[in-house]
Amino acid sequence: MRSFLILEDGTVFEGVHIGAEKEVISEIVFNTSMAGYPEVLTDPSYAGQAVCMTYPLIGNYGVCREDMESGKPWVDGFIVRELSRTASNFRSDMTIQEFLEEYGVPGIAGIDTRALTRILREKGTMNGMITTDEAYRLEDILPRLKEYTTGRVVERVTCEHKYQIRGSRSLEENGPLSGRARYNSADDQAGIRERKPSLVRELNGAGKRVALLDLGAKDNIADSLVKRGCDVTVYPALTKAEEIIADEPHGIMLSNGPGDPKECASVIAEIKKLYDTDIPIFAICLGHQLMALATGADTFKMKYGHRGGNHPVKDLETGRVYISSQNHGYVVDMDRLDPKVAVPAFVNVNDGTNEGLSYTGKNIFTVQFHPEACPGPQDSGYLFDRFISMLDGNR
Repeated sequence: MRSFLILEDGTVFEGVHIGAEKEVISEIVFNTSMAGYPEVLTDPSYAGQAVCMTYPLIGNYGVCREDMESGKPWVDGFIVRELSRTASNFRSDMTIQEFLEEYGVPGIAGIDTRALTRILREKGTMNGMITTDEAYRLEDILPRLKEYTTGRVVERVTCEHKYQIRGSRSLEENGPLSGRARYNSADDQAGIRERKPSLVRELNGAGKRVALLDLGAKDNIADSLVKRGCDVTVYPALTKAEEIIADEPHGIMLSNGPGDPKECASVIAEIKKLYDTDIPIFAICLGHQLMALATGADTFKMKYGHRGGNHPVKDLETGRVYISSQNHGYVVDMDRLDPKVAVPAFVNVNDGTNEGLSYTGKNIFTVQFHPEACPGPQDSGYLFDRFISMLDGNR
């Protein structure tokens, strides 16, 4: 079946329909990862967006549910050069075509994704439509594309209820808690998830309680804490700060999430209350941006953002460069940063944008990239260990 990708500048790509048979309008973005498309599809930070994969062949190892970052895909649409119809992987549960159909995600294949990416790089991220309607009329579609906004997507992707995950007390693990955060099992509804114990040796986070504010959290954030022995309580995005503080966590995590950070006015107000406490805080991606806004800094939308698994970031304290996974379209404005409140901690080597902040006189640090992700290297996973070491003084 023929399919069309129509951009708001009037550009039209013709390809082949994949996934669910439905029409969608979304913000069109690109991701440069060579692998990890199941993680991309199920990352809540992509809510309100259709993703173009720049790597030309997608789907060759199928989809393994264990690799999902949440209980379902959040992308509006999927755009690829060539889609593999077979899966060559002993871990695969289904083909990517079956996955897209099961969860109602439409897509288009067979287009020149290099040309699409060049347009987005030169003109900036723009809205688009994926449709199979061969009788489409540009004069009717373009006004609809210009009017589209992602809206308040954080409220759509966050968990519905508070729940707990008890940490492992040993070095051995039994695999990630795949698909946990947004589709509660019977155990979740009872308010608790518990890892199977094993008897090796205690981890450095054993017995420490961490509050995770779910702004669209990838499962691997909680897993990274659980694997270090922490007990994690996950809170919906609109939870009042007083409730989190009353539970007496040793530390607070602010997660990643989708959309324009300035749309989260009520969340920003609660984060300011958390900042005013002495509880150690570690924030990732959207959480990083919201903490900056809560303390008087500003953010702005990038031309086409950072989305991929090979972005170099420099630690300004040590001078070391780490390869990071990233997914964001907004960034903290360095010109509006008060050094009495926070100072830059990481910088993007490619374009010099801010990648992390250290807050003056506070046990708070934040990063724009994803230390919980493993696009190959696990360079920045040490940041979770740094966070856990901060919790010792708050036990």
